[in-house]
Amino acid sequence: MSTLLIYGATGYTGRMAAGRAKALGLTFEIAGRNHQRLAALARQLNVPYRTFTPDVQTAQALSGVTVLLNCAGPFVLTAEPLMRACLEAGVDYLDITAEINVYRLAERLGEDAGVMLLPGVGWDVVPTDCLALHVARRVEQPQSLRIALQVAGSMSRGSANSVGEIIGAGLMVRVDGVLVPAPDAQPRHFDFGDGPVLCVPLSFGDLVTGWHSTGIPNIAMFVHIAGDAFPEGDLSQLPDGPTSEERDAHRARAVVEVTGADGAIARSVIETVNGYSYTPLAAVEAARRVLEGERRPGFATPAQVFGGGFAESIAGTVISDL
Repeated sequence: MSTLLIYGATGYTGRMAAGRAKALGLTFEIAGRNHQRLAALARQLNVPYRTFTPDVQTAQALSGVTVLLNCAGPFVLTAEPLMRACLEAGVDYLDITAEINVYRLAERLGEDAGVMLLPGVGWDVVPTDCLALHVARRVEQPQSLRIALQVAGSMSRGSANSVGEIIGAGLMVRVDGVLVPAPDAQPRHFDFGDGPVLCVPLSFGDLVTGWHSTGIPNIAMFVHIAGDAFPEGDLSQLPDGPTSEERDAHRARAVVEVTGADGAIARSVIETVNGYSYTPLAAVEAARRVLEGERRPGFATPAQVFGGGFAESIAGTVISDL
C-alpha cells in the first residue's frame, strides 16, 4: 500500500497538512524531530509516527514510504538531506518551500533521477506556476515573464525564517535562460486588481519553476508587502502563524505579465484563499495525486506534473485576465 510521510508535521503548516490528509482518508504517517510533540499529534490523529533528524542515515527511516512531503523549514536545513535520502530510498519528494536555492538543488539532484523531486507544492508556487502557463498561452512566442506576489496579513515564524534565506541568496533574474545576479534590480508597479502598487524584486523559486514550465527565457520576480506582513526584530518571538480568523481576513493574490516577440503584453491575476490556508490544501492534494501515479522522474514543477489547471482545483481560486 502506498504511504505518505509528512515530515515537520508538528509545525504550523505541517499540522494543517496532517489534518487535511486525515480528513481525506489518506494512508499516512507523521515525522519530525520532537518525539513528545509527535507522539501527542499521532495520538490525536490515530496515525503512526517516526522520529528522526534529517542526516546521512535518513534513508533508513523512509522504509515503506512512497511519498515524502517535507513541511519543515527553513528548507535550507532539511531539503538536501531529505532529497538525498529519497533518492537512495526510492521515494518521491515534495515540499512547500519558496527558497530558490532548494529549487536549484533539486534541479541538480534530479538529473537522471528515478524518483521525482517536486519542491513548491503550496502557495506561492502552485498558483504562480499554473498562472504563468495560462498567460504564456495568450501571446505569440512569449519572451519575458514577470511574476509579482501580494503578501498581506501577518507572516508565520517559519516563513519569516525562509524569507531570510531568500534574501540571503541575493537578487537574481533569468536572462536568456540563465540565472544571473541582479544586485541593481529596481522596484516596479503591478496591478493586483485595485490599482498599481509598488513591488520590490526578490528571488523566489518561481525563477526556476517558471523556466521549466513555460520555457520563457527571461524571468523576473517581485513582491508587494502590505501592512505588517514582514516582521522585524527577534523572529523567534513570533507566533507560529496567523490564526484562522486572520487567514480568513486576507486572501492571496499574484499577477503574471508575459511579453511576446511582437511586444504584445498579456496580464492575469490569480486570487486564492490565504496562502497559509492554500498550502496544506494544495500540498496534500499534490501528494494524493502522486500516490495515485501522477509523477515524472527527476526535477519537476507543479504545472508539469498536474497540468495548468491544478491551482484552480483548490476551492476559492479564481483567475482573471486583465
